[in-house]
Amino acid sequence: MALAQPLPARAQPATWAIDAGHSAAQFAVRHMIVSNVKGQFDGPTGTVTFDPANIPGTLRVDASIDARTINTRNDDRDKDLRSDLFFDVDRFPRITFKSKHAEGAAGRFKVTGDLTMHGVTKEVVLDVEGPTPEIKDIWGNARVGATASTVLDRRDFGLLYSRILEGGGAVVGNDVTISIDLELTRQPAKE
Repeated sequence: MALAQPLPARAQPATWAIDAGHSAAQFAVRHMIVSNVKGQFDGPTGTVTFDPANIPGTLRVDASIDARTINTRNDDRDKDLRSDLFFDVDRFPRITFKSKHAEGAAGRFKVTGDLTMHGVTKEVVLDVEGPTPEIKDIWGNARVGATASTVLDRRDFGLLYSRILEGGGAVVGNDVTISIDLELTRQPAKE
């Protein structure tokens, strides 16, 4: 009589914390139809949960950015961007993303979720590359990285400031290219 063998345990999705010190959300938008202004928001926070054997099926993202950290390397412009002309950070200090589902395969996939910015929530799709192979840092922590990108129309989020130039064209373009770099640290499993 054969002895019953226990079934191997299924891998549980691991939770990874966004390392705010090594992650950022960058953006680029047309300025006066002649150049792109680039900037970033510092210190995204939140968690990403997934089972490496089932990406994107188990992927869950819950992330947040402090809108007050906007930085375009121009103090006057940054002050305007924080004001009620644009982000109105006193009323809307956080930008959040919460995933709803993902499709594709590990390496390259799409994540659909709700982006809330300036008090408006819209569904967006992020093109994601990653996660990178897991490494151990010098302190023994497991780390992976990923990048995500999308293009948004700022008007969809109530960012409506517009001024037409004398020769035509707008001072600020409507399409904003977003690029997010994430470094993630695996969190201890909950007991």
